[in-house]
Amino acid sequence: MDALLALDQGTSSSRALVFDRTGRLLAVAQRELTQHFPQPGWVEHDAEQIWADQLACAREAVAKAGVKVAAIGITNQRETVVLWDRQTGQPLHRALVWQDRRTAAFCDDLKRQGLEPRVQALTGLVIDPYFSATKLRWLLDHVPGARERAARGELAFGTVDSWLLWQLTGGRVHATDVSNASRTLLFDIHRGDWSDELLAAFDIPRALMPEVRPSAGVFGEATEFGAPIAGIAGDQQAALFGQAALAPGQAKNTYGTGCFLLMHTGAKPHASTQGLLTTRAAQVGAEAQFALEGSVFVGGAVVQWLRDGLRAIGGSGEVQALAESVPDAGGLMFVPAFAGLGAPYWRPDARGALLGLTRGTTQAHIARAALESIAFQSAAVLSAMNADVGPAGRLMELRVDGGACANDLLMQFQADLLGIPVLRPRVIETTALGAALLAGLGTGLFASTQAIGALWQLDRAFEPRMSRDEAGARLAAWDRAVRQVLAE
Repeated sequence: MDALLALDQGTSSSRALVFDRTGRLLAVAQRELTQHFPQPGWVEHDAEQIWADQLACAREAVAKAGVKVAAIGITNQRETVVLWDRQTGQPLHRALVWQDRRTAAFCDDLKRQGLEPRVQALTGLVIDPYFSATKLRWLLDHVPGARERAARGELAFGTVDSWLLWQLTGGRVHATDVSNASRTLLFDIHRGDWSDELLAAFDIPRALMPEVRPSAGVFGEATEFGAPIAGIAGDQQAALFGQAALAPGQAKNTYGTGCFLLMHTGAKPHASTQGLLTTRAAQVGAEAQFALEGSVFVGGAVVQWLRDGLRAIGGSGEVQALAESVPDAGGLMFVPAFAGLGAPYWRPDARGALLGLTRGTTQAHIARAALESIAFQSAAVLSAMNADVGPAGRLMELRVDGGACANDLLMQFQADLLGIPVLRPRVIETTALGAALLAGLGTGLFASTQAIGALWQLDRAFEPRMSRDEAGARLAAWDRAVRQVLAE
């Protein structure tokens, strides 16, 4: 059997999944990733724990499946920065996670200097702490001796995919794919290479940077598993691929720690006027592929907050029952700006708020408002996306994945707000599946992307039930709540 091993390194856990060539899941192993919060707004991961856990999960999943691995795909939390010693392979500092906001003041300075229009033109991104460049700059400025060592070529930078690839190949390969590179603020998405102009603007030596390659193709041999690493994509682009959203106008939303809505736009970039990002989609072959993206910083993380912060539930699986114990949110509106607001607002200084509290508010109302906040934020992104592409490109359906898409209440409310069908596939592990399928393409197990599209199967379609007048009123209430938060 030709088995495909996907390494799915996420924000909250490291996982390994084994698929057969029909996309059927054979085995999975998972370990929770420790979160480090040294200061308010700072978020770090231990890169050595990431590698140790990811390797342990891979061994466990392969043993469970009882198969020989034909190819390995990597998908990863994007924008998170690892800086390590090329000689020893040791990280110089904990990884700075995509959620980390320590560089917000520096980003504001860059905007005041007028750098953002040029950055947007080259990268399709906005200047925000979310992306990798200012995090890497912070490490070079704050780790003793790092800048001098980087200039001498002694250090390597990578997003998590590059870190895992380096470790899997015993330090022989320092590379990344176009989808991860396009999230750094340092990659010219039009030329398909690191931008010397931006490297100079952020004061980052080119010697640090990994080689950039297409997403499907042999990157190197995994020392332990004796199989080629043949697919790499950032988690959201991998999910877009795993959802078989391979043609312009197709879109998916992943409900994970955050929510990430991507629409495929084809071989040409589509510049947003609505606060969305233009990014590189997973690339198969020589032709570049692009997508529009809207990022919601706090999606499923709001359920974690209900569990760990508010202690309203004992486990994440309890949230739907608690939310369904009341008919509605009782007028409560929850804006979960725990780490600022992402697209289409881009306000890193925003903070969360519960609006409309009364003496009658219960934990059940808060739970329902929390779930609804995920759908409201995603609806705001989709509205911006539709405005960008115009009536001819208006989205007619939304494919969904990620852990929270198993929540029927949330999916139905999402369909009600959007007024279009929300389609949940049989395999909701589309991020890992996308990495596995890219690896299959990279080694010739699949002949074409058309073969990938044939694997997608529907589990359930959520059709809109709410009147458009009521949906409009709900969305208007959300807009008012966000305006109150932004006015603080």
